[in-house]
Amino acid sequence: MKLFQVKTEPLGVERVQEFLEDNYVCIGYTGVGDLANAGKEEMRKRLVLTGTPEGAELDAALDNLQIFVHDMQDGDYVLITDEEWAYLGDLGDYFYADTFDSAEDGRCHRRGVTWLKSVPLVMLHHALREWLTGEAVISQYTGTLPGARLDLWITESTTESLVSAKTAGKVDDELVAEALAVLKAALQSEDAERRERAAIAILQYAK
Repeated sequence: MKLFQVKTEPLGVERVQEFLEDNYVCIGYTGVGDLANAGKEEMRKRLVLTGTPEGAELDAALDNLQIFVHDMQDGDYVLITDEEWAYLGDLGDYFYADTFDSAEDGRCHRRGVTWLKSVPLVMLHHALREWLTGEAVISQYTGTLPGARLDLWITESTTESLVSAKTAGKVDDELVAEALAVLKAALQSEDAERRERAAIAILQYAK
């Protein structure tokens, strides 16, 4: 079991809502064709042919495609985020959708996702919060993961995520207020589990 994060703005277009509604993630990089059977050197050649400059940009593109096409496997996990929430999903196989292979679109390299859980960012495990602040388009989490029930492990106790952070001076009163507002909004969710977790979090903080 591996855990990855994917940024939600391929080619500069924010697609987090589309990813959630249509159950997939994509990574951009147009013009290189189907990469399912392409090794790293073949991917490098195709990237060069599309005009990707040699050096750091080419290396980064190659690394990103290697992770998305080959390192990710069916049954691994992925996290995406918006400004307030993190979303955990179960990854499917890589597939190439040539219809979307254009510089104006860029949604051609895809993986299906079964979304499992949404968590307020303030309740996310602290190690994951730090990891997700990185700028990498795609990356694999290299810390320790649980042997089972990743969906439970990703949620940190509210005492640690709100109270301890505040007393340690890591966040100010305004940020804590914003976090509590997110939890209050979650109380109105149609998802029973989300409502329950939000209620527990607010009650724990009130103590």
